Amino acid sequence: MARIRVVIADDHAILREGIRALLKTAEDIEVVGEAADGLEAIEACRNFGPDVILMDIAMPGLGGLEASLEIRKVSPHTRVLVLTQYEDREYVSRFLKAGAAGYVLKRAAGTELVSAIRGVARGGLVLDPSIARDAMREDAPAGGAAGGDPYDLLTDREKQVLKLVAEGKANKEVAALLDIAVKTAMSHREHVMEKLGVHGRTELIRFALRRGIIQG
Repeated sequence: MARIRVVIADDHAILREGIRALLKTAEDIEVVGEAADGLEAIEACRNFGPDVILMDIAMPGLGGLEASLEIRKVSPHTRVLVLTQYEDREYVSRFLKAGAAGYVLKRAAGTELVSAIRGVARGGLVLDPSIARDAMREDAPAGGAAGGDPYDLLTDREKQVLKLVAEGKANKEVAALLDIAVKTAMSHREHVMEKLGVHGRTELIRFALRRGIIQG
């Protein structure tokens, strides 16, 4: 039987080591790569084409959400299983909209994580029981405007640019990280601010902090 090929993306080396050790006990799962940030996660999926990537949310540079948007393009068959400490329903909603196949909490027992990996590898949707009820609610996400969530108006690239700019990256840095032209990065930034109705970096940072896109 073919083994489930997994990449672990988390900025804490000790946690990656612990997960790798745990997954070694499962005969049907093989860890083929690791990543310490969003860009490394994208590259690992491009290089290894894993069946499942365990994705943390808060990582340097591109976070888990922004990386997941890109992975959907570079490795379409890879299933994203979010492994995080954050229980906020808005995080869950964003990842599900981005095509994530599962969302589990880091406090989950080892057997639960292994089962979640098997579940998403089979094509299922796996949600931690403690957040599943809130995640599937149909009402508008927290912080959303009556006419809809302005964040949802952004393209995948604009969401990536939003996080990087909110973290203080200059246009040249954004361009280098995303491998795009500086003029393109500037254009994306302008579109982000226009769609969100913000004026200047300070307001953009406030929006990102308020929505949990970056951590204060």
